[in-house]
Amino acid sequence: MTCSAVRFKPLTRRMAALLVLPTAAALAGVPQDDLIFTNGFDPAEPSISTYDDLTEGFLGETYAYNGVDYHDVNGIGGVFPDGSTFTPEDVGNQLIVENSTVFYADFPDFGSPPNTLTFGTSFVPGDNLTIGALVRVTMDLDAPASEASVDLAFYENGPWGGIVIHLDALDGDTVVASDELTIADGGDRDNPTTATFTVSAPSFTSLQLYSTYEGQPSAPRIMIDDLALTPAASAPR
Repeated sequence: MTCSAVRFKPLTRRMAALLVLPTAAALAGVPQDDLIFTNGFDPAEPSISTYDDLTEGFLGETYAYNGVDYHDVNGIGGVFPDGSTFTPEDVGNQLIVENSTVFYADFPDFGSPPNTLTFGTSFVPGDNLTIGALVRVTMDLDAPASEASVDLAFYENGPWGGIVIHLDALDGDTVVASDELTIADGGDRDNPTTATFTVSAPSFTSLQLYSTYEGQPSAPRIMIDDLALTPAASAPR
């Protein structure tokens, strides 16, 4: 039995160019096993604000922390579901770090102990806490983000039922993503609970967390923890 000779086709210029592309990349200083990452497919890690490295107490009306500028806390009056009203002075305008150790014992999946960020007029020194009033707060980002999530603790039922909590992501002055929750209205006494809000868009430069009742400003009791920001694709890492 005889075998016929196998004839190979000569390389074309296009085939030869394909064969040398990895070598060209290597000569440019790109590791062979990292080629896929040079095209931007590696996901960016979020930056998480835990507030745990801050000292419990008042931060003031504005505060810059971990790439976020917090400002415009409350500062307006509004209404409650029972028809009563409040003034800016009633709800205060302070950013407050609260040691919430006691809260985490009952809600271990919320944020990360021990600190939270709350708002309004006061705090309880030590491991106990108060949940402050939040009409609104603006959070400007040092770098554009594509996703944000934040854990909220708040009171539901009682006098708070029916208030809507909103989280908007804005690119400049344009709202590009939103999340919201209507506080449960089960009557009887109020009780603490938690939720996670998430917004995503190709890019946004600020966040607004605010509360309304039937379209008017309102002031439920809210504190936040573990604000996570994922950089936008064009943002520096």
